[in-house]
Amino acid sequence: MTIHDTHPFADPDPDPVRRLRGRVGGVVSLWCAGDPDDRAGLTVTSYLVAGGEPARVLALVDPDSDLAEAVEETGRATLSLLQWADRDLADAFAGTAPAPGGVFRLAPFEQTLWGPRLARAQTWAGISVESVTEVGWSWLLTCTLDHVEVGEDAEPLVHRRGRYLRPPASPTP
Repeated sequence: MTIHDTHPFADPDPDPVRRLRGRVGGVVSLWCAGDPDDRAGLTVTSYLVAGGEPARVLALVDPDSDLAEAVEETGRATLSLLQWADRDLADAFAGTAPAPGGVFRLAPFEQTLWGPRLARAQTWAGISVESVTEVGWSWLLTCTLDHVEVGEDAEPLVHRRGRYLRPPASPTP
């Protein structure tokens, strides 16, 4: 066995843009679209919410993902904010953990006008796609916020630098 002073799987030529994006971080969201017979979902951290009339959410998603195809077909989706307890679910929807029987069997989902939503998510939104633009290697989805429910935010699932972080608890006003 050889002892190395560096990580054996470290990229010898790291992508600076990917490293910058990893340092931005954010609360992990789960985006889902479709109906009970044909649905898709994906964890998304690259998103932001813009106030206005109507309010919008902008997200970067993989154009090759099942979610991108479902959103393009239906024009609608749900966005659920994940909690610390949803780490395994987030990994399964990201495609980095196994999901025997499919990802939608790992937790209860409720069908809404916008698609399936994580039933235990206390904060979620129903969104309609306004535009899809190719940006770099991603699709920029610009969506209107049609319905928003804001609940407890006791232990949000935060992702930064390739890891989940458990932020200190903060009181909800």
